[in-house]
Amino acid sequence: MNQHKQQLRNEMKEKLKEMSPDQRESSNHAIHKTLFNHPLWLQANTIGITISRKPEVDTAPIIEKAWELGKEVSVPKCFPKTKEMEFRSITSYDQLEVVYFGLKEPIPDRTESCSPLNVDLLIVPGLVFDKQGYRIGFGGGYYDRYLENYSNGTVALAYDFQVVDRVPKETFDQPVQEIITDAASYSF
Repeated sequence: MNQHKQQLRNEMKEKLKEMSPDQRESSNHAIHKTLFNHPLWLQANTIGITISRKPEVDTAPIIEKAWELGKEVSVPKCFPKTKEMEFRSITSYDQLEVVYFGLKEPIPDRTESCSPLNVDLLIVPGLVFDKQGYRIGFGGGYYDRYLENYSNGTVALAYDFQVVDRVPKETFDQPVQEIITDAASYSF
């Protein structure tokens, strides 16, 4: 199963690289527009979200819109030794540092930890999603572990071609409640 997941990851990374800048911008705009009108977004006071990197759906406009609306923004801090993560509140990009693989994470001594109970909407990243809400992430399992103890709203943002009929799943895999793409929304 891990081999099949890795193959799907690699195939999707290639498809993502093939997107033109115009296609990416147009798709991001459509995804953001749908999210900003979604009840989970509208009702949330605190958003849990990653700092995206290309070729992922761009999260910077989402973070900036949340700040503009007075929402609290929390981003993940990963602990590679234990494969766990926590969310920490940020009010500025100045509170981030570049860590392994070029990822941006909150600086612990400049941010406050945010309990999973306080995150109203968690925007869950991934590479491949299926029509039951399951996902293949980047391989660390951080979000599956976090989602085990998280009970509020979950949304994944993806380009429509990232949604397939089925992905291989294991007992610890956790589905999201909704996937928003540039062409459709899927609720579970």
